Formats: sequence, C-alpha cells, structure tokens
Amino acid sequence: MATKTTNAPAATGPSYVGPFIIITSLFFLFGFITNLNMALVPHLKKVFTLGYGWAMLVESAFFLAYFVFSSPTAKLIEAIGYKKTIVVSLFIQVAGALLFVPAARLVSFPLFLTAVFIVGAGVTALQTAANPYVSILGPEHSAPFRLTLAQAFNSIGGTIAPLVAGRYILTDLGANASKAAIAGTVRGPYLAIAGGLLLLGIAMAFTHLPAIGTTREFRPAEKGEPMLERSIWSYRHTVLGAIGIFLYVGVEVGLASIAVNYFLQQGVNVAATSSFFGAWGAFGHWIGVTFGLSDRVGIASALLSLYWFGAMVGRLLGSWMLTKVKAGGLLGAFGIAATIMLFVSMVSSGQVAIWSLVLCGFLNSIMFPNIFALGIAGLGPMTSKGSGLIMTAVVGGAVIPALIGVLADHFGIQHAFVLPMLCYMFIAFYGLAGHKPRRAVANL
Repeated sequence: MATKTTNAPAATGPSYVGPFIIITSLFFLFGFITNLNMALVPHLKKVFTLGYGWAMLVESAFFLAYFVFSSPTAKLIEAIGYKKTIVVSLFIQVAGALLFVPAARLVSFPLFLTAVFIVGAGVTALQTAANPYVSILGPEHSAPFRLTLAQAFNSIGGTIAPLVAGRYILTDLGANASKAAIAGTVRGPYLAIAGGLLLLGIAMAFTHLPAIGTTREFRPAEKGEPMLERSIWSYRHTVLGAIGIFLYVGVEVGLASIAVNYFLQQGVNVAATSSFFGAWGAFGHWIGVTFGLSDRVGIASALLSLYWFGAMVGRLLGSWMLTKVKAGGLLGAFGIAATIMLFVSMVSSGQVAIWSLVLCGFLNSIMFPNIFALGIAGLGPMTSKGSGLIMTAVVGGAVIPALIGVLADHFGIQHAFVLPMLCYMFIAFYGLAGHKPRRAVANL
C-alpha cells in the first residue's frame, strides 16, 4: 500500500504551475545581479585605471565561484533539498552585496573582487538548484521548453540591469571627481539589492515548494544501484554539454563586458537617440532622463540593454519554436548565425559593427537552456551530479572574458572576436551532433 501513496505523475499538472512561477521569478533575480556585476567592468576600469585584461578580473571573480561551489552545491541539494539550498543561496548573496559598501569606501580593488566572488557563490548555489528544479517540474521531454521560458525572465532582469547601471553606477561625476566618489556610486544599488534579497530569502523560507527529489526520474541515486557504477564523466553528451556551457557563458559574458567600451569606440549617435525618444513625448523624455540617455555612456549602456533584451525576445520566441523543432537543431542554427554576426561585427565599423554585436544577444538566447537540458537528458538519478558538473563549467565566464580582454589589449577589440567565434562554432557542433549520447543510460 505504501508504494501507491506516491502519485508523482498525477501531480505533474496544475500543481506545478505555482512552483514554476516562483522559481522563474528567481531567474529574473540572478539575471539582474549577474548583469549588474558586468557593469562593474567599465566602472572599475575607470576607478583604478586598468587595462581590459585586469578589468575583466571582475568577471573572473564572479564566475570562478561557479567552479568552486557548483559541485558542493549539488551535494548540498542532496542533503537539504532544493528549497533550503535556494534560501541559503539568497542569504549568501546578501552578505556579498553588503561587502560592496566597505569596498567602495576603502576604494579597494581586492575587496571589490571579494564582494563579487561572494555574490557569485550565492548565484552559483541558486542556479545549481533552480535550473534542474525547473527541468524536473514536468515531463523530461518538455524540459528544454520550461528552461527556455524561465531563462526569458533571466533576460528581463539582464535587460534592466544595464539601464540601472548606466543611470546609477556609470554616471559621470565630472572630471574633478575623486576615486572615492566614483567608486561610491555602487553603494546605493547594492544596499538596495541586499535589502531585497534579505526579504526574498525570508519569504522563500516560508514558501511551500513540492519535494521533487523523491521522484523516480530525478531522485539522487541510492547506494548499491547500477547507476553508481558509472562516473558522470562517462556520459559523453554531459561532458560535451559542460564544455558547451563553458564556452557559451564565456562568450556571452565576454561580449557583454566589453560591449560598452566597444560601442563607445565605434561611435554612438547621441542626436539620433535623443530624437528617437523625443518623438515619444513626455514618456520618452522620462525614459531619457531616468536612464541617462542624453550622453554617450548612457546610450552605450542602453545598447547593452538591447543586447540582453534580444536574449529575452529570443527565449520567448524560442519557447514557441521548441514546440515545432528539436532543441539540438535550433541550437545548431543559432550557433551558426551567431558566428556569422560576430564575423560581420569584426570586419565592419560604426553602426553595422554595433548592431551586429547587439544581435548576438538574440542569438545567445536559447543556448544556455538547451545546452543544459540536452546535457542532463537521460541521466535519471544522476541528474544532480550532471547539473553540478555542467554548472561547474560556468567557470568559462571567468576564463574566456579574461582571454578576450588580454587579446583586446594587445590586438584591439575587433581582432579579439576571433575567440568568441570559435566558441560559437563549438556550440553549433554540440547542437547538430555533440549532444547525442553514444550509448543509452540504463533504464532503472
């Protein structure tokens, strides 16, 4: 009789809608925080007079946390469950956000990197728990659809973050402003973030989420099961998926981190932007004033916002497309198109170069959720280990941007685009062929 009390399949319908909405809201959160941290690259480059290579250490500190904490988070999930792991991750982010206050006051680059690393640790734990949880909330065959839809809300947060950064962090305080004054612009935004995260963490602690860890398809492997005889490294599609995530996160973050400087270098059109928003009347004027769209830095930040807005549109559109085409084919097509767009930006100049790079945001849109979903497909009880391995590979955000920065310092930004192009080529390969398992996973 006890075996008939667990009717998990019957609960995969309407009862999962509420939990899906709650978890999806967290995707908005870490999209906003991740992209706000990217705005620190041009900010700290200015404060500490750094080259691109050194400034990109901000991204290295953030994404190094994925390498350090992804696998321990997978073990934490098995020990305390998805919900408690999410709550812990939010409180870790509170601590990191608060550390920005003394970092700005002391004008300390190492302390800034430490604060970014701690925030990254919290985001790592949140992503490692939230991504597989969304995959689990329903049938495995529709996991790419759910992840892509959830990632669309990640992009909404990512779209808003550059506008906030342009208005409140990258604001021009004048030529005579001290380093302390410039560095201090981060205090307000990160104090607000700390307060919001604290309230959200408390709310999540009292929110009911279904315990999915005991379902047959996604539960942790139990001692003595045949699945444990294989290492997670023996799953070719998972390992290649981890490489794909390494390269994807690296190229997405690398392009976004250097985009503001690249747009300024290529030339942003202040007059055209002012005329565009002026045609909207009072509402357009409010947008221009609120987000600082009357100067070159504000407009460059807005263009970066469009890069992330394209990702949001692509994920919403991709959610629909995934009901019509296979995830692998769509991933391959977008990988090829992104390679072409980046090549166009590399060999052109002015508005063509700018908008070719902006369009890469749209083409990035479906890459992470599809690589992730294809990488954990068929793992069954090994899903948490597969998720841990793949999320560890997000450390690509620490490596690839730094390499792009070094190349940009030595050869210029456009020549540095050779590296992101190679990343896109591998992603196209994974979508077209690399995601296919060599041998089927045992059907437990």
